[in-house]
Amino acid sequence: MKHKPVKYYYQRAGLLLFIFLWLAPASSRLLAQNRAGLDQTKWLKVLHEIASQPLYDLVSEFSSEKYHGRLSGTDGYNQAVARVASLLETWGLEPTGDNGSYLQAFPDPYTLVLERGEVSLHLPVTAPGSKKPGEIKKFYRYEDEYFPGGTSASGEITAEVVYAGFGITAPELGYDDYKGIDVRGKIVLIENEVPISPDKDPETFKKWRQYSFHQYKLQNAAAHGAKGLLYYYGPIVNPNSDYIDSFIYSYVGQSVVDDIFAGSGKTYQETVAAIKKNLKPQSFKTGKVFTIKNKTEHHPEGQSYNLLARVKGVDPVLKEEVIIISGHLDHVGSCPDLMPGANDNASSVAVMLGVAQALMKGEIEAKRTILFAFFGAEEQGVKGSEFYLEHPVYPLEKTIGLINLDGVGSGDKILVLAGKNFPWLYQPFEKANNNYIHRSLDTNYWPNLTRPRLDAARFMEKNIPALSFSVSGLELPYPAYHNTRDNLAVINPEILEDVARLLFLGVLELAMASPEKLKPQAALVK
Repeated sequence: MKHKPVKYYYQRAGLLLFIFLWLAPASSRLLAQNRAGLDQTKWLKVLHEIASQPLYDLVSEFSSEKYHGRLSGTDGYNQAVARVASLLETWGLEPTGDNGSYLQAFPDPYTLVLERGEVSLHLPVTAPGSKKPGEIKKFYRYEDEYFPGGTSASGEITAEVVYAGFGITAPELGYDDYKGIDVRGKIVLIENEVPISPDKDPETFKKWRQYSFHQYKLQNAAAHGAKGLLYYYGPIVNPNSDYIDSFIYSYVGQSVVDDIFAGSGKTYQETVAAIKKNLKPQSFKTGKVFTIKNKTEHHPEGQSYNLLARVKGVDPVLKEEVIIISGHLDHVGSCPDLMPGANDNASSVAVMLGVAQALMKGEIEAKRTILFAFFGAEEQGVKGSEFYLEHPVYPLEKTIGLINLDGVGSGDKILVLAGKNFPWLYQPFEKANNNYIHRSLDTNYWPNLTRPRLDAARFMEKNIPALSFSVSGLELPYPAYHNTRDNLAVINPEILEDVARLLFLGVLELAMASPEKLKPQAALVK
């Protein structure tokens, strides 16, 4: 056998090495593509295991009498926290709260409403044949026409009502609803919000913003000597205010306001329109006498909790970055009847739990850490998210973004607040919807931060990109917000499933994305 020259073998080895080096990148790409395909197949398998019935069952549970409306600080809320923590522990999510627990504690005074109370109008009457004047009382209907104040003091007051417009004293704006009227010992009727629209004129509204809060309005009324307040706000239940000793108030609806204005020579609509047009107060003594009676119990020592759990990222570097999925666990409690809070916000709790279970059951490994934040005291002034931002478990500069859920169970259309502020954050959800979910999905541009009454807004104030998901489209013949009617009847199981699936896909894409894809592409407007 004739042997080849040594040079031949070197040439052949060089050729083989060249072929190997040329094919290696292609092989790596092919393997990566196959792996990505396998991951995508795995994702889709897990996706289709997210189902409507288990999510609906969770909404049913968390809106039940067992949790007493989940008022932050109460035993009912604490039981809901314990239930969520037990589920997360069962599925294997890591606790990320205080001292190795799921809980992040913060101070949270709260008030219990113990009775339905009373709102009534005293009407003067004279019996036939009698010269002695008398009176009868017109009692208003609980829920349809009034609710007890969520942080009212206990007691009873009977006094004349003074209409005090928006209840604002703002010397720097040349505006004072209390100028020229004496409300000492009286009941004031005031409007919610301020006479400037945050949507139509956001820059001007910023100057009025501090006067739009319920806390301010109650404090200002009490500072002027009023002993009670009829707050034209719904009527809905809202624990987002201060407790002021001996100050009694209730939320009232249009029928109460109409009765107060009746016979005054003024109409309510024209009076408010004049305030808004001229930015001049229109306060006046109404001559109407009302009784407000409430029975409450205040707990200044109250404490509440955020509940924090994570799915830790696997990338050596990117695991230190975090994407937060959030929703508030609390609602408004009992006032004194149960306020179930099925849509607001048991629906979001159910969706978050559905996504958490899917990630763990599917053994999904993401590059970045995914943190689940069930915030407390959102209904009491977004206190839970505010506390988290003061005591974050991940540095704020390592927080890629917040995906917030608030009211995602009632309707068939999905809205994402601030998607146009942060298109790079919104795009994965839009893509997932187009490819797999096929729901009506819309977004908007959040022009300013003058309305920080969502957990997402608190994060935006800290320059952290944030989206907030909600659902709309259900037409009801009755209001179902912060009252007894926010129950299972308003819940659409299919939308729960679709929001959970959308969240699962969108968050995973964000958690797996390369750093250059997550560079901000739109500045936050304040």
